[in-house]
Amino acid sequence: MRWFSIIFLFLFVTVSGNAQLHWQNVDADFQPLPEGVHIYYSNDSLAGKPNIAYYLSAELKHTNYNFSAQIGSGKRYTPSQYYLQEKLPLLVVNTSFFDFRENRNLNVIIKQGKMLAYNQQCIVGKGRDSLTYIHLFGSAIGINKNREADIAWLYTDSNSRFPLASQNAIPIVKDSIARYTKKHLSKSSQFKKWKMQTAVGGGPVLVQHGKVQLSNNEELKFVGKAIYDLHPRTAMGYTANNKLIVLVVEGRNPKRAEGADLLQLGKILLDIGCVEAINLDGGGSSCMLINGKETIKPSDKEGQRPIPAVFMIQTISSPKQVQKLLK
Repeated sequence: MRWFSIIFLFLFVTVSGNAQLHWQNVDADFQPLPEGVHIYYSNDSLAGKPNIAYYLSAELKHTNYNFSAQIGSGKRYTPSQYYLQEKLPLLVVNTSFFDFRENRNLNVIIKQGKMLAYNQQCIVGKGRDSLTYIHLFGSAIGINKNREADIAWLYTDSNSRFPLASQNAIPIVKDSIARYTKKHLSKSSQFKKWKMQTAVGGGPVLVQHGKVQLSNNEELKFVGKAIYDLHPRTAMGYTANNKLIVLVVEGRNPKRAEGADLLQLGKILLDIGCVEAINLDGGGSSCMLINGKETIKPSDKEGQRPIPAVFMIQTISSPKQVQKLLK
């Protein structure tokens, strides 16, 4: 009987720790919402710890709203400030990692087909490896003119109109070349032009080919066991039936919401239905506004953290606006 109790307890903890979250539709709390957009909330515990999470689901093919992005052009603004500056978009959410000192985005940002920010492609070695360079190919999620989503690993260059993209994670490259150019990629047939209308970068990728599969070894976003740390999180993905998913998980809020690790984040997105999903900047940056209203509570004591870029969904009022944006 004792062994039976121990086995039962082990199975209960294992299953409950990996159980799916139950989501409640909370559209009524964030009106007005256009057709095709829905908001969901869960406060189910995550691996036995308190949890609060929200996600937005938007039909990619609906043309009554537009997917866009904006950067601070050397400055950082809170999501609420972007909300006012960008004429009250339906959704504002944080995106790329950034350099606090220079307010510089470290991941690609594309708006209306133009790159506004670029991936950090190279890390300079230190100490004895000061003449060694580590070349990275960071990930991003994009939406093209046909309103189709894709996640890929990119090479970006300010001299090129379009990023070059691989549909598979690229192992890091260590060498003595200070800067990679297109000629260093010319022998690889896996890189293709990535013609996206809107895109935002982050990393690592969390879900690939319909399963949780992190590309942190290739992107080096987190060191050692940091992928298992609990933090506030922001992530995006898309489903097989053409829905864009934007997820935020509250964290660093004891007894209310502890946060999620990256594997848990991937499992949540997979359970929602994502076939591909990507992690974006988290921690104190995590913040999602729906019609200007906060979802999760930001973890910084000061409230919303100023950030150098956001992803947005803007409501479109007329068919002419749709045609103008797709040109």
